[in-house]
Amino acid sequence: MSTEETAQLTLETLIQTAQDHVFIVDGDGRILDVSPGSAAVYGLRREALRATTVQALQASGVLSPSVSLEVIRTGQPAQIMQRTGTGRQVIAEAFPVYADGKLIRVISRSRDLTDLRLLQDEYALLQRRFSEHLKRHHDPEVDSDDALGELVVKSRIMREMVHLLKRSAPTDATVLMLGESGVGKTAFARQLHRWSRRQEGDFVDVNCAAIPESLFESEMFGYQPGAFSGASRQGKAGLLEQAHGGTLFLDEIGELPLSMQSKLLKVIQDGSLTRLGDTRSRQVDFRLVVATNQDLARRVEEGAFRLDLYYRLNVIPVTLPPLRERREDIRGLAERHLDQLNRRYGAEKVLHPGVWATLMSNDWPGNIRELENWLERAWLSAEGGVVGAPAPRGSLPGRDAFADDSNIAEPAREAGQAFGISLAPGQTLRSAMDDHERAILETLATTHRTTYALAERLGISQPSVVRKLKRHGLQTGR
Repeated sequence: MSTEETAQLTLETLIQTAQDHVFIVDGDGRILDVSPGSAAVYGLRREALRATTVQALQASGVLSPSVSLEVIRTGQPAQIMQRTGTGRQVIAEAFPVYADGKLIRVISRSRDLTDLRLLQDEYALLQRRFSEHLKRHHDPEVDSDDALGELVVKSRIMREMVHLLKRSAPTDATVLMLGESGVGKTAFARQLHRWSRRQEGDFVDVNCAAIPESLFESEMFGYQPGAFSGASRQGKAGLLEQAHGGTLFLDEIGELPLSMQSKLLKVIQDGSLTRLGDTRSRQVDFRLVVATNQDLARRVEEGAFRLDLYYRLNVIPVTLPPLRERREDIRGLAERHLDQLNRRYGAEKVLHPGVWATLMSNDWPGNIRELENWLERAWLSAEGGVVGAPAPRGSLPGRDAFADDSNIAEPAREAGQAFGISLAPGQTLRSAMDDHERAILETLATTHRTTYALAERLGISQPSVVRKLKRHGLQTGR
């Protein structure tokens, strides 16, 4: 048998046994072959599909749209969502094949997502029914402080979240935690790990926005000795390997570079990885939990996040509500953090009774993180053993506790006192706070040359600084 015949038999076997729906198209759009399973999804017999073109299928609505035509148009790989003539929803990706600089083939494969969507809808229905059940019944285990570890859960909506996490903890299903910055996604991820069968393994916490893209692959996948200039002589295990047997928590997953998204998807699918500079793969086994404060579906539409990775991650979505929607939790959170501050600084201070009105009425746009920062500033600036004694006149939350502290009030002074705290006619509180934030950032950005330096000065995370600068159209070191 000739080499050409062997290659043809190999190709036919691959097409016949493919689980995905494979199309092989020439450079003009004529369909040369398809996998047998394509007939059920696209509503035409295999022979009929091989007798037509992708242009004709798109015109008739069988392919809506055609991913192969997108590759023919651009000459680049493409990935799209398709709605087929049979009403199925599929994710399709296609790749060009060149010979002597000419496009000769387009290889596409698609995966039917309809069943997955139905499962997700069913899961959402079960969540709603479970939520209704919780409204009628209290679970003493959820109300137990010992069972909740570091979590503070008093509100009904958060008890529902705890129930959901406890139900999913014994499994290895991927959990996608959604919610605004500072709502406690990391704390819930840690507690999920403690409830899981992997609790004896490591909990590896990775902030995807904090690792420079140039170092991302070596940090995540590790490297062999001599893999690149400056590499350790002993090599290094990456964060994915370190999570073996435990839980890998990827925070700010929406900031994951596109090049790393495809590599992470492969690890999730295959359960193996290859270090930089290595030729052999290594098996890894971890529970994946990811978190983001972004709309991942919109990131997919913008082309900044892979659709197939999104569906891999969105198995058990858990949305943690902002603090303003669960004010019942504020007292417990404040008391817990006050205890932590007392242990950290070796003193026994108490909250002034008058401070609760301020704590409970504030919207806390920074959520738990902002509440904790406020308490720490108030604790450090409090004279004597009472924290947060209210000022005799109205003020912004926290101003009464540290208005006379020059170090804590310094950012506002650096931004210039010309900006007052009163509202302009017709101006909303949110707008005034945004203006005030921009004024502070604009001034400090001129004297702090990196986002890391600015983050340290402001006492917030570097990813938060990046987002704020981007929102206000500012940059550092100007």
